[in-house]
Amino acid sequence: MSWWVKVPVGILLVAALLVAGAQLRGLPGLPGFGALFGEQTRDRSGPAVLESVQDLSRYQAATGNFQVVVDLEKDTKYVPDVLRGTRVLYVGAGSVDAYVDMGALGEKDVVVNEERTAATIRLPHAVLERPALDPDRSYAVSKQRGLLDRLGDLLSDNPNSEQAVQQLAVRHIATAAKESRLTAQAERNTTRMLEGLLRSLGFSKVTVVYGT
Repeated sequence: MSWWVKVPVGILLVAALLVAGAQLRGLPGLPGFGALFGEQTRDRSGPAVLESVQDLSRYQAATGNFQVVVDLEKDTKYVPDVLRGTRVLYVGAGSVDAYVDMGALGEKDVVVNEERTAATIRLPHAVLERPALDPDRSYAVSKQRGLLDRLGDLLSDNPNSEQAVQQLAVRHIATAAKESRLTAQAERNTTRMLEGLLRSLGFSKVTVVYGT
């Protein structure tokens, strides 16, 4: 038997041992591979480095928390799913901030009467930040992979990558945030904040207008 026939057989044996070890790990009295070989985890990461500092002149007025269930399936034409194909069921949880940018606020955007009892402030509409996925609340419910995909995971530098479903979860959360009334809530909160601030300074009438 030539060497190129022996290589796939060796790979299959390694895969069978790994699967068997995973199964035995759940049985009482039988240690898994980690316990058998004294597996340890060490964090050798370097310190975090501050790359840039940016002055922010905006008011974060509202935060929305979202959750989405992503069902992502990939198939290969004319190849059975048992050999090639993946399906991942993933729960993505994250938050989206809505803020009002006050950095471009000029003198013409703030009008005060002579008695300093009334003020009108014009601000841009609230906008949404990019969704932030929470890794502590996001998880894969189930993963189904064909035999060839499982072997590919063994040979890959990044096995069982969830990057695709995470990106899809972020897109779905961003869409949900746009369809929600989060920006409207942010503008209401900003108005209440400015009304409280200016009334504490002696203004009896405060008007906040959004848009150009």
